[in-house]
Amino acid sequence: MPTTSDVIDKAPGAAASVSATLGGEKKGSVEQGALLAFIVVPFLALAAAVPLAWGWGVSWLDLGLMAFMYFLGLHGVTIGFHRYFTHGSFKAKRPLRIALAIMGSMAVEGPVVRWVADHRKHHRFSDAEGDPHSPWKYGESVPALMKGLWWAHIAWMFDEEQTSQEKYAPDLVKDPAIRVISRQFLGWTIFSLALPAVIGGLATWSWQGAVTAFFWASLVRVALLHHVTWSINSICHAVGKRPFKSRDRSGNVWWLAILSGGESWHNLHHSDPTSARHGVLRGQLDSSARIIRVFEKLGWAYDVRWPSQERVEARRKEPAAETA
Repeated sequence: MPTTSDVIDKAPGAAASVSATLGGEKKGSVEQGALLAFIVVPFLALAAAVPLAWGWGVSWLDLGLMAFMYFLGLHGVTIGFHRYFTHGSFKAKRPLRIALAIMGSMAVEGPVVRWVADHRKHHRFSDAEGDPHSPWKYGESVPALMKGLWWAHIAWMFDEEQTSQEKYAPDLVKDPAIRVISRQFLGWTIFSLALPAVIGGLATWSWQGAVTAFFWASLVRVALLHHVTWSINSICHAVGKRPFKSRDRSGNVWWLAILSGGESWHNLHHSDPTSARHGVLRGQLDSSARIIRVFEKLGWAYDVRWPSQERVEARRKEPAAETA
């Protein structure tokens, strides 16, 4: 599996017709409208969740389904889209490769090829001109940072310009199975949203069970996962401790660690992007790294890029240089 810099420096090798199946380099009005719906509808459900839970309660079945679907999609993104497809932190047997692409697609964060292309571009220009979602885009004053945080969290996704998938993800464009999964993103989205409703309806043998499961394990789950993921782009590039050397402003935000699967140990990640573990210091929980370890022991993953103690120490700043 090539590293980020290995991949993006290669000349584009895929045909234009292949690119068209994955979405071009400009968003159309229909696509922007669909994106708005995917953001607004789950967010409204998230906003309604607290009063609904207070007034009518929530069943253990709904909570269980929500937790299962949340962490399934979360680790599809953190292990699959991010550490594997984007950065090549490990190699995977073909069935695991396909499973990770599907799991990540079920997080409803966009097609795998587009997600990877955007993230590789982010690393190439992190917090500098060309970064798709830096919170420092408009400057360092408080008003500029507030505007930048909104940009990094949500607004950048509505930018008409798209990252070139042939330039930043040619390896995935050339993979027939990954191309198919990427093209079928809408289908995986429908499956991801419908599955909890089907399970809830069958488990309770009622329409009410299907509706409440859809509300909690589909809409609320997607909204929560979206905002946790987007917080890595916004919050983790604006605040947090920075014990490791990096050329950007990536920081560690401890209170996002569990919900983000270890992604919020963001400073080490930007210091050593291909590392399979982001939480390398004592007490830094990183569920994604633990699952990768399980995959390795099962023989599904191999050539895992675990950080050695020497590698970690070489990236440390002097204590006085750390910022909060």
